[in-house]
This record gives sequence, structure tokens and C-alpha cells, in this order.
Amino acid sequence: MSVLAAFAVGLLLGGAGWWSTRPVLAVSALERTNYRDHRLPTAAGLVVVLAAVAAQGVVALADAAGWSFRPDGAAVRAQVLVLVLGLGFLGLLDDLAGAGQSGGFRGHLTALGRGRLTTGSLKLFGGAAVGVVVVAGPRAGSIGRILLDAALVALCANLANLFDRAPGRTLKVALVGFAVLVVATGAPDDLAAIALVVGAAAALLIPDLREELMLGDVGANVVGGALGLALVLATAPALRTGALVVVALLNLASEWVSFSRVIDATPPLRALDRLGRRPSGTL
Repeated sequence: MSVLAAFAVGLLLGGAGWWSTRPVLAVSALERTNYRDHRLPTAAGLVVVLAAVAAQGVVALADAAGWSFRPDGAAVRAQVLVLVLGLGFLGLLDDLAGAGQSGGFRGHLTALGRGRLTTGSLKLFGGAAVGVVVVAGPRAGSIGRILLDAALVALCANLANLFDRAPGRTLKVALVGFAVLVVATGAPDDLAAIALVVGAAAALLIPDLREELMLGDVGANVVGGALGLALVLATAPALRTGALVVVALLNLASEWVSFSRVIDATPPLRALDRLGRRPSGTL
């Protein structure tokens, strides 16, 4: 299955997932107040998890029917499923139990130093563990390479969370980033499994911009981690190391710099960020 076809399958299943699960997500336990003081489903990213799992099942059936000719397709799908389920679980835990806890690396590590384990700390270390499991395949290379690639996956997941401060922002960053990666690498078949996840997430862009939902940590975690895994699957080790440095610096910079302020102060970024979003004064 091509990357474009996989994206379309994910998009279709993501749209169907949002339409069918809206009543399920509209319960008080899964709702939070947004910046307009509106109550919205905060863990709508669960749709991405469910749709991505369903999409992987569709592709598995296609493989079984002989419509795909990749002998290693099942291995890549298994990597993506572990990523989606592992990071999705950690994100959902933070969505449900993380309200009011210390934020940022400093906040979580300070709390840990005082003997208090936050959901953010669980997400930090759990995300690293998921990253190791996901990248430690037969093509992984040395232990050092595995640790670097796992860090890239985990930090990409966290970076997506850091961007999730305005409607549609994380999804726009993910879609642009994935499109650039697909074009730059020539759309290798390995990215088809990732395209299923990105397509499912793309189905939530319009509802996110309309402020009908919040992606939540569960959605941002999965989308960001999927982009990190895409880099691992499709790029050379030297490029991945460079990407890791950039992503790590952005994660660290978030402790002192507001991404929202930087975006608002940069006209092209501000225009893209506000594209399709409701005006701030609109109720």
C-alpha cells in the first residue's frame, strides 16, 4: 500500500471514528474547560488510537489477501501498534489524572526528587521505554543507536504535547512535518504504516479548529511519536542524530521560551497557526 493510499485509509477511519465516538467522549470524566471556558472532550486523541489500530487491521487483511507485496510489512505494523498503544495509554493517563500537577521537565523532576511521582514523570520514563521497544527491531543496530532512536521517538512525542496549546496547532505541525519527510525521502514503503496514523489524526483537524474537541496528551503523544518513528524508519543515522539534537533543544527551550509567543511574533508562522481557527472574540 502506498503512503498516499494509507493516509486516505487513516483519514476515512479517523473521520468515522470521530463521528461514532462523539457521544462516548462527551462525558464529564473526559471533558475539560478550554481557554474560552467551554467544556470539550479532552481526550479526543483516543480516536487516533482506535482508528490507527483499525487501519492497521485493514492493511493486515489486505496483506493476507495478497494485495501487498512487502514481506516485512507486518514487522513495521507491529512497531507502529506498540507505539500507538503505549504512548496512547501514557497520554490518556496524563489527560485523566494529570490536572493541576507540576509541568515541564523541571517541575516533574523536582517533584520526583521530593518523592512524588507525577503522571508527567510516568509519561517521560514510560515514553522512553516505549521508544526502546519500538526501535529495537532486527534493523536497529547497536545499543547506542537504539537509545538515540528511542530518545528521538520519546522527545518527538513530548514536543507535540508542547505545541498543543492552540486549536489545530499540533496537527498542522504534524501534517507539514510528515509531508516534508515524505517528499524528502521519496515516500518509502515503511512510511505507509505511519501514514495510517497521520491520516487518522488529520481527520480531527477541522473539529479541532472548530473547537469541538481537544486532542489531549493521548492524541499529541501518538502523533508526535509517530513522526519520530517515521524519522527512524526513513532516514540515515547521521540525519536522525541531527534531528535528535534539534528536538532535544526545542524540548529544553520550552522551559524558558513560550512557543506561542514566538509564533505570534513571526508573521508567517502566525498566519499558518491561525489559518482556519475561529477568531479569538468569537463565542
